[in-house]
Amino acid sequence: MGKGIDNKKLVKRSEKVAFMEIIGENKASTFELMEGFTDMTFSKNPKEYSRGYVDEDTDRTDLTGYVESISYTLDRYKGQAAVEEIVRITEEELIGTDAVRRIIVVDKTTATGHGNGILNAKARIRAYAVIPDSNGSSRDCMTYSGNFKSHGEKEDIMVTTSDNWQTVNIATSEEIE
Repeated sequence: MGKGIDNKKLVKRSEKVAFMEIIGENKASTFELMEGFTDMTFSKNPKEYSRGYVDEDTDRTDLTGYVESISYTLDRYKGQAAVEEIVRITEEELIGTDAVRRIIVVDKTTATGHGNGILNAKARIRAYAVIPDSNGSSRDCMTYSGNFKSHGEKEDIMVTTSDNWQTVNIATSEEIE
């Protein structure tokens, strides 16, 4: 009993990575690796519908939805695009759609290559409201923390990278084949 796991590969946390959409001055967007995060914990926050019927002694509960959130804590690195975007949202106290960003979460364990330096992998994309919480809690470096809270439906996609996972692009059907 229990010997099957001895021959299995453990999935490392570093194999599930996130990329934030950064919109440039010319309105072109790139998805940049979210580096410098000391915490990025995913919470499903399930929504439940519970009720008791008069003819039954126990309650019934149904799962009716999810309100996914990602708690984050980061060390501030100047020049790291995703970190600078979160710092800007926090420091300028942006609200509404000005504080919404799309994030792609890539499962690198699904990556396949084509021999030309380009990798494909399965991913999910969703828009999140950036909800800052606190900053400056460390004496060693400037830190920021908060939550990304779902701002729409999640979509399964494929991504490509040609720069060793520094950026990703949403794959076209031609790139997947």
